[in-house]
Amino acid sequence: MEAPTPPVPVCLVYRPRPLMTHSVKIAPSILSADFARLGEEISAMARAGCDWLHVDVMDGHYVPNLTMGPMVVAACRACTSTPLDVHLMIAPVDPLLPAFARAGADIISFHPDASDDPARTIAAIRKLGVRAGLVLNPQTPPETLAPFLADISLVLQMTVQPGFGGQAWLPDSPQKIARVRALLTAANSDAELEVDGGITPETARASVAAGASVLVAGTSCFANGPKAYADNIARLRRGARAAA
Repeated sequence: MEAPTPPVPVCLVYRPRPLMTHSVKIAPSILSADFARLGEEISAMARAGCDWLHVDVMDGHYVPNLTMGPMVVAACRACTSTPLDVHLMIAPVDPLLPAFARAGADIISFHPDASDDPARTIAAIRKLGVRAGLVLNPQTPPETLAPFLADISLVLQMTVQPGFGGQAWLPDSPQKIARVRALLTAANSDAELEVDGGITPETARASVAAGASVLVAGTSCFANGPKAYADNIARLRRGARAAA
């Protein structure tokens, strides 16, 4: 007889956290953190002034890498009140939605092709009291979003192929970001437009100029240890402001 699966730790008092802090938000990806000191890393990044924390969940099936699950999200939740932006690179996605919601995710984003029915998955996320997002791979047409724009809070445009951190920003990313921004504007949507992959102060400027409102950065945020985190975030903010 198999041993019972241990319950996923939950936040004892969960209240939705406000997502808006700066006009352009910085979301460090914990994939680049030192996992031997994850709690310290998260606390240090929150003190450094990040707006969200981005959690990349990969299953070794939908993408070739394998990272973390609900228990890591719960551990993050125990360390900070910073909004947790959970990007699910898993298929099928629906069975694990309740576990990530219980663990304390504020946003759950998924890839449309990881669900048999994206509208049903969006509705399931919202029913759990979590904001829902859709993710576009570099090759996914932005028009894929059109049927769902009224029901999502975030669009994540990948500016690298999903699966591994530290990749270079794809040079045609500004055009893709701009197309998504045009769709959101035409639909009168207030969904955030997040970009993820190869974000540096220079690509932050190009991304924001094209219409991004949230920047996910792993290497750029976690470089050079905790004493540098505030400066790392400040450099990204300066790049974003330069777009104006």
